[in-house]
Amino acid sequence: MTPPSARSSFRIRRPLARALLRLARWRTVGTVPERGVLVGAPHTSNWDWVLTMLLAWDNNVNIHLLVKKELFVGPLGWFLKASGAVKLDRADPGATIRELIEQASASDEPFLLGIAAEGTRDRGEYWKSGFYRISQRTGLPVTLAFLDVPTRTVGWGPTFQPSGDVRADMDRVREFYADKRGFRPDDFTPPRLREEER
Repeated sequence: MTPPSARSSFRIRRPLARALLRLARWRTVGTVPERGVLVGAPHTSNWDWVLTMLLAWDNNVNIHLLVKKELFVGPLGWFLKASGAVKLDRADPGATIRELIEQASASDEPFLLGIAAEGTRDRGEYWKSGFYRISQRTGLPVTLAFLDVPTRTVGWGPTFQPSGDVRADMDRVREFYADKRGFRPDDFTPPRLREEER
């Protein structure tokens, strides 16, 4: 059950998000899942996080968004905590991930874990496979969240349960993101996991 303080916060967040999205001429689309691992892409700018938060607020949901611990300082740190962001030590992410997996497995309450699978705003060679492994370990489905700058759209894409056939599952991911463009398209890391080559 959502506590009264959270419901009060939601009443403020939704109209604020809608006003800001309208002002920026962005729109939200898709159906929000109740539980799942959210893959957010393309991830090429800090604006991606802002739009993801506005998407969540517009849909009255909290996303446990993994954010590198170095950003949790001063006013930004306070805001990150208040928005539900989770501090991640990228040198040793295991403890944080294990805690989140336990939290997700402990109840049937709504639970959304947001991961930028590219791992960096710069172009890389592979995506991080954490989203796939967490989904397999918890049974949570994967939802492909996205933003697309040319259409000024941010939203919830398809949801699927990983089959265990990594290449086939990633073909589905590649097909979905093929026409999505971030703020810096040249920095987008194409969806590919090292595990596909094994």
